Amino acid sequence: MHERFRFKSKDEILKKALALGFELPFSDDISPLFAPASIVGFSIPNRLVVQPMEGYDSEADGSPSAFTKRRYLRYAGGGSGIIWYEAVAVSYDGRSNPNQLWINKNNSAVFTSLNDEVRRAADQVGISPLLVIQLTHSGRYSKPDGKPKPQVAALNQTLDKRVPYLLTDDDLIRIQDQYVSAAKLAADTGFDAIDIKACHGYLMIELLAARSRQKSIYGGEDPADRFRFMLETIERIKTKVPGIIITTRLNISDGYQGGFGVDKDNRPDFTEPLLLVEELKARGITLINISMGSPYFNPHVTRPYDNPLPGQQVPEEHPLQGVIKMINGTALFQKRFPELFFIGSAYSYLRQYAPNVGAAVLKNGDASFIGFGRSSFAYPSLPLDLIRNGEADPSKICITCSGCTRLISNMRPGGCVIRDREIYGNELKKLIADGK
Repeated sequence: MHERFRFKSKDEILKKALALGFELPFSDDISPLFAPASIVGFSIPNRLVVQPMEGYDSEADGSPSAFTKRRYLRYAGGGSGIIWYEAVAVSYDGRSNPNQLWINKNNSAVFTSLNDEVRRAADQVGISPLLVIQLTHSGRYSKPDGKPKPQVAALNQTLDKRVPYLLTDDDLIRIQDQYVSAAKLAADTGFDAIDIKACHGYLMIELLAARSRQKSIYGGEDPADRFRFMLETIERIKTKVPGIIITTRLNISDGYQGGFGVDKDNRPDFTEPLLLVEELKARGITLINISMGSPYFNPHVTRPYDNPLPGQQVPEEHPLQGVIKMINGTALFQKRFPELFFIGSAYSYLRQYAPNVGAAVLKNGDASFIGFGRSSFAYPSLPLDLIRNGEADPSKICITCSGCTRLISNMRPGGCVIRDREIYGNELKKLIADGK
C-alpha cells in the first residue's frame, strides 16, 4: 500500500521496511560516500552523482539558457563527483519538447562556455567533477514543436496513443550519424564522457526491445540484432572521438508489455540486460547508470514519490518497495560485473536518510556511486553539507511532491517548487492558474 513519507527516525524507516518484508541497508558511517574513484584514468573525488533531470528551459535553438546555466552552476558548487547533464537531443526532430537542450554546430560555443563556468565553480569548492552529456533521440516521445510527432522503432499497443511514424533502417542510419556528430561536438565543448541514453522509453531503449521489427538489421527475435544499433553507435563514436569516455544510462527493466528486460507477464527479467552489459563491457564501457521504468508510463518505479501528478493513480506498492527494487536490481549487476562501476537511482524518497542508505549500499558492494535526480533540483549542495557537517539538512531536502515533474510534464521550466520557490513555485502558480 502506498504511503507518504512520515518517518521521524532511523528506527521508524527500518521498522517499516521490515514490515514490508525486506531489510533496508543503513549505515551510520557515511564515509564510503567520500571515497575517490578512478575511471579510465579520470579521478572522481566522491561517490555522489547529479542524475540527469531535464529542466525544459533551453533556448529555441537548443542552447543552454540563463535558467540552464543557473541550475548547473548550483550543481557545480554543490560538490558532487559526477555531474550527469540532462538529455541533450542529437537532432531537432528528436527533441522531446521545444525547450529541450540540443547540441549542434550553431550553438556548441554556448555549451563550451557553460562547461568552462561549471568547472570554475566546482574548483571554488575543491571539486573536479566528471562531466557527462546524455545524448538522446526521443523517438516515440518526440515533440519538437510542442505537439506529439512520434517516431518509433517498433509499434507497441500498450504505449501507442496514435499511429506513429515507423522508422526505416535508412532513418536509423541517419540518426546514428547524428549521434556521432553530436558526440564530436560534445568532446570539443569539454565534456569528459558521453552517455548513449537507453532508458525511459526513448528510441535507444526501444530498439533494444524491438522484437516486432520486421525485415530489419536493427530488430527481431535475436538480441544481437536488437543490440546492433546501440553497439554500432558506440563503436563509431570510439573511432571518431578517441579518448572520450562512453557510458550509458540503461533501463534494466521497462515494466510494460513489449519493453526491455521484462518477461511475458511484464515482470523484471534481467537475462537480456545482462547480455547487453556483457557486450558493453567487451567494448570498453566501464561506467553504467542504472534505471528502471518510464516517466510516461510507470514513473513511481525509478522515482518513488509522496504525491502522484494530478489525475494519476496512486501506485499500489509502497515507495520503499520501489527503492529496494532499484537497490536490488543495481546490486545484481554490480555483483555480476564487479570490475564495472554502476550508479544507483531512486534515493530521493529517503530524504535525510538517503546518504545513510547509499553509504550502506556502497559498503556492501551493491553499487559504485549513488545518484540524486529530483533531490539535486531541491538540494544541490547536499554533497558539501555531508562533507562538512556529516549529515543532510532536513530543511533542504526534496519532499518528492512531484511538483518538478508537474512542471516538466506540462513543458514548463523544471525545478523544485518548494526549495527553489521564488522561480519554480511561481511557475507552478502560473500552471495552476492555467488550469493545469
